[in-house]
Amino acid sequence: MTAPTTAPLTGLRVLDLATLFAGPMAATLLGDFGAEVVKIEHPTKPDPSRGHGPSKDGVGLWWKMLGRNKRTMTLDLAKPGGRATLLRLAARTDVIIENFRPGTLEKWDLGWPELSAVNPRLVLARVTGFGQFGPYAHRPGFGTLAEAMSGFAAITGEPDAPPTLPPFGLADSIAGLTTAYAVMTALAARERTGEGQVVDMALIEPILAALGPQPLWFDQLGHVQPRTGNRSPNNAPRGVYRTADGTWVAVSTSAQSVAERVMRLVGRPELIDEPWFASGADRARHADILDEAVGGWIAARTRTDVLAAFEKAEAAVAPVQDVRDVMTDPQYQALDTITTVDDPELGPLRMQNVLFRLSATPGAIRWAGRPHGADTDEVLTELGLTPNDVTALRAEGAL
Repeated sequence: MTAPTTAPLTGLRVLDLATLFAGPMAATLLGDFGAEVVKIEHPTKPDPSRGHGPSKDGVGLWWKMLGRNKRTMTLDLAKPGGRATLLRLAARTDVIIENFRPGTLEKWDLGWPELSAVNPRLVLARVTGFGQFGPYAHRPGFGTLAEAMSGFAAITGEPDAPPTLPPFGLADSIAGLTTAYAVMTALAARERTGEGQVVDMALIEPILAALGPQPLWFDQLGHVQPRTGNRSPNNAPRGVYRTADGTWVAVSTSAQSVAERVMRLVGRPELIDEPWFASGADRARHADILDEAVGGWIAARTRTDVLAAFEKAEAAVAPVQDVRDVMTDPQYQALDTITTVDDPELGPLRMQNVLFRLSATPGAIRWAGRPHGADTDEVLTELGLTPNDVTALRAEGAL
């Protein structure tokens, strides 16, 4: 269960103390590229992600993806033996990722002073809803709250409908990606300084960054972006359109040249000569006219014919796919985006592959998420604990 020697993060040791999604996802991303990740869970209260979503034969499928490339062990950090064991692990670890509420590690005497004392090179990534300080710091925080607070929900949905939350962990996913980037940034700094540091990651911040220049627009112009459904205030035609066979396609005309190609394709070249057609924002103000032209043309054709015509015209289009389509999409197949992983519990599993391809030092999925505590004895033996030590920890309830 070791990383291939070509993986770029081979030799990097990570402890994943986090639960649910953002912190564990960051650890998964590091593990995908060779980091040695040990997932530490409470002995009787495993990571709740093991029970999220559908399961097969009593085994949570989401965990198979989120827990991939991680060894699993149990440890109760509130027990004296658990605390002492974590400090021993920290002494030989590069990165710890945790998402307890601020003050929890400190309550167990496992805060930054104690952890950095045993390992000055340690990077401690702390992922919370609202950050380590401020008036909301001690509130329970989840991705849904970040999606609401950031302004995402306010601009999502139809103009006359309620704000819309995403049906998946959007804020958590963005924060997970950002945490992995933050950890690598802190490790790069360590190469220069020789010292580790604390990463303070608040779920409410990365999603706000992903929303673009809204604060700048408001600061300078007092502009508040409204809900516009599938339309964009920056270009048109843009949206999803129903085909003759009852499927949907998405069209984008972010580039002026593409907008012109689309109008020629749908038989309305005269619209290109309208004064308002020359800029995306002006086209957006005439979206009704453009949507009628594009939507009417698409509605008279099957999806296959629409996609072929758009491709021939070098116009931007994509089918609106659900997961069934994704699993058979030829572009995803060419990229091996959905890859097969052999699993001793469930057999072959198909899941998303590593996030990107490196030409010289690629990542890999070495194994899918393992059972709760499956590697406890192995990890502790590597740490230098004797069988008697492990027995004593179990008797204390620390394992």
